[in-house]
Amino acid sequence: MATATERKARSDGSKNGRSIPAWDVATIFPMQGDWTEEEYLALERQSRNRMIELVDGRLEVLPMPSLRHQRIVKWILRRVDDFIMPRKLGEVEMAPLPVRLFSGQIREPDIVFFEARRVRDIDEEPLDGADLVMEVPSRGKKNRRRDLVIKKQVYARAKIREYWIIDPQKRTITVLWLSGNTYKVHGAFKEGDEATSKLLKGFKVAVSDVFAAGEAR
Repeated sequence: MATATERKARSDGSKNGRSIPAWDVATIFPMQGDWTEEEYLALERQSRNRMIELVDGRLEVLPMPSLRHQRIVKWILRRVDDFIMPRKLGEVEMAPLPVRLFSGQIREPDIVFFEARRVRDIDEEPLDGADLVMEVPSRGKKNRRRDLVIKKQVYARAKIREYWIIDPQKRTITVLWLSGNTYKVHGAFKEGDEATSKLLKGFKVAVSDVFAAGEAR
């Protein structure tokens, strides 16, 4: 998907010589702040090449992930899956998969774990709540704030018991555990450490291996 700069450069060389966005198309959709869950889901089904979240009536279009991001997500997803499946603990999936946190808030965690008790109707859309989520922050101040600050707040409000922040820039993994209405740090793990889960007792990954996977090492 082209960035705004790329679209501007492309439009400067367009056949009609104009560089005006197709603003009229936007009038088809609700105004920011007025989106309902039904309208969001209809758009989300038609926009599978981009991940979109619903935040209190507003749409947030997430950045396209990098190859490093996807390698990390795929690697750790496999490790979680290998741990939970033999034990029949539940199910783990990766985005795109909309999860309703509470009314008016639908998010797309990079990795989401549902305990067996929560996995019922597989055709339900979106799924309600989760037990553990993982995010790999993308570069950029806005993207990092989304995962490090905002999602920390909304995941806690949604009573998601465990939240992993897998940070490729700092090469750290922070595991947060819900205590009351807020998260407490279960562990702040760096390279050379093994990151552990409180919810999935016995699950651990070497931090160095996680980021090496992102670099295909």
